[in-house]
Amino acid sequence: MLTRIRPVALLIGRVGIGVIFLVHGWQKLTTMGLSGTTAFFEQIGIPLPGLAAPAVTVLELAGGAALILGAALPVAGTLLALDMLGAIAFVHGGNGFTVDKGGYEFVLALAVAAVAIGFSGGGTLALDTLWQRRGRPGA
Repeated sequence: MLTRIRPVALLIGRVGIGVIFLVHGWQKLTTMGLSGTTAFFEQIGIPLPGLAAPAVTVLELAGGAALILGAALPVAGTLLALDMLGAIAFVHGGNGFTVDKGGYEFVLALAVAAVAIGFSGGGTLALDTLWQRRGRPGA
C-alpha cells in the first residue's frame, strides 16, 4: 500500500513547495520587478544587490519548476535551501521565530522542505527517476 502512495505523496510535496518558490520568483520578476527587487535587496544590506536580485529571481523560478518536475532535485533543493537561509539571515532572523511577527518559521519550513524533497529521490513520477531508468533493460 505504501509503495503506491509514496510516489503520489512525493509528487504532492514537490508540486506544493515548488509552486511556492515559483510564485515568489514570479513576484520578484513581475510585481516588484527586478529594479524593485534590487532596491529592496540593497535596502536590507544584501551584498551585490544588482547581481543577487536577478540570481535569486531565476533561482526561485527555475528551482520551483525543477521541484515540480522532479528534475535535478539535489541541486535545486540545496540551492533553494541556501536561498532561504539567506532570507533568514538578511530579512527574517531578527524578527524572532513566528511568522506573525515577520519571523523565520515559514522560511525555515521552506528550507527544510527543499532539502527533504531534494534528497528524496523524487519518486517514480519525477523526471530524475525517469532519467535514471532510461536505458535500463526491463525498467
